[in-house]
Amino acid sequence: MHRDSGTIAGVSAMSEPAQILAAQRNDDSFTTLWDELEWRGLIHVSTDPGALSALLEGEPFTYYCGFDPTAPSLHLGNLVQLLLLRRLQLKGHKPLGLVGGSTGLVGDPRPTAERTLNERSTVEAWVKRLQAQVSRFLSGEGENAVRLVNNLDWTAPLSAIDFLREIGKHFRVGTMLKKDAVAARLNSEEGISYTEFSYQILQGFDFLELWRQYDCRLQTGGSDQWGNLTSGTDLIRKVEGASAHAIGTPLITNSDGTKFGKSEGNAIWLDAEMCSPYRFYQFWVNQADADVIDRLKVFTFLSRAEIEEYERQLAEEPWARAAQKRLALEVTTLVHGAEATQAAIDASAALFGQGELDALDAATLEAALAELPRAEGASGSPVAQLLVDTGLVKSLGEARRAIAQGGVYVNNAQITAEDAVLSDQELLYGRFAVLRRGKKTLAGFVAA
Repeated sequence: MHRDSGTIAGVSAMSEPAQILAAQRNDDSFTTLWDELEWRGLIHVSTDPGALSALLEGEPFTYYCGFDPTAPSLHLGNLVQLLLLRRLQLKGHKPLGLVGGSTGLVGDPRPTAERTLNERSTVEAWVKRLQAQVSRFLSGEGENAVRLVNNLDWTAPLSAIDFLREIGKHFRVGTMLKKDAVAARLNSEEGISYTEFSYQILQGFDFLELWRQYDCRLQTGGSDQWGNLTSGTDLIRKVEGASAHAIGTPLITNSDGTKFGKSEGNAIWLDAEMCSPYRFYQFWVNQADADVIDRLKVFTFLSRAEIEEYERQLAEEPWARAAQKRLALEVTTLVHGAEATQAAIDASAALFGQGELDALDAATLEAALAELPRAEGASGSPVAQLLVDTGLVKSLGEARRAIAQGGVYVNNAQITAEDAVLSDQELLYGRFAVLRRGKKTLAGFVAA
């Protein structure tokens, strides 16, 4: 996604997000968009693949994905959906970005425990934040510009009686009980409330309403949402006698198989205040060799030929980590912009002695140190003691030996005296110091 803006004709006056969108392309080496989506690993489960492929190759149609404001930011799992929506938009189709002002008040069932319901004012504020995020990743120009919708607009006017009579009567409890999320909770000690049990009805109603208002034909979501996705297709079939489609994308998991997301407490947020550009960049550049090619397919618009070249480089020169560096560059630029990405790259280099630490801005330096083992204290502390406090060595004796051997650095300056202290003058921005043992072992110090 990161491109030299000078190579994009006619966009020099565009904002950076607009330039990034203008540079994105589907890969014309594939016969159909469906073929490309399958190659990128974006189709985990779907309704009729043949019908969907034909739909994608046909006349422009409306499709949607929903994002619930159960946190003040989207995360990388949501980014999968946003990029899928963008690929369909590039094909000429018409995206709806739904931010759930009503479903956000309820929350979909978590696998293990009941959600804590947020205040209405909080949800309203988060709706606005998420709408702004969705708008950044989809074009607002042209005949198929993204349209933002809020399901509170059609659920708020409904009375409980109307909801039960007009919508609830089409759902069978036996079918609802078989949904994976519901079944998991029923078999847990926590159980499940009627509030969360009814979530799938609300999501199904969303699809029906969007089908009625916009002739919406397709909903996308994570594969863990499949039961909710199909509740909509089933409801449209029962009420309107029409067919609609759903695509479930694979979940992005950690190396141990755990899901990244809000429920698990390890989400990689798209908001810079919740996940710094430095941390965000490090997440991508540290992807395992076994995962990086799949990540390039899902999270970038690099072509098949480009990705296959990185696959070759990975096989022949894995130590160069070219694929990881390109992945981190592309995704961080997409989410945070070129300037913040370059700052993250510069910070990573400077920490390891390949750049000037004092050239980094205070926010980037603080974000970088937050990812390291660190100690807090007052200036004037012995460097040897700080090595122990940060865990770089196990004892003062080991610290003194490391200094004597020339392997200890403070702010990339070698420490030669065993009794050296960290002075006020050595602190960056009057607060920070980077401790390094050898070439690669880092820790931070923050003045209290």
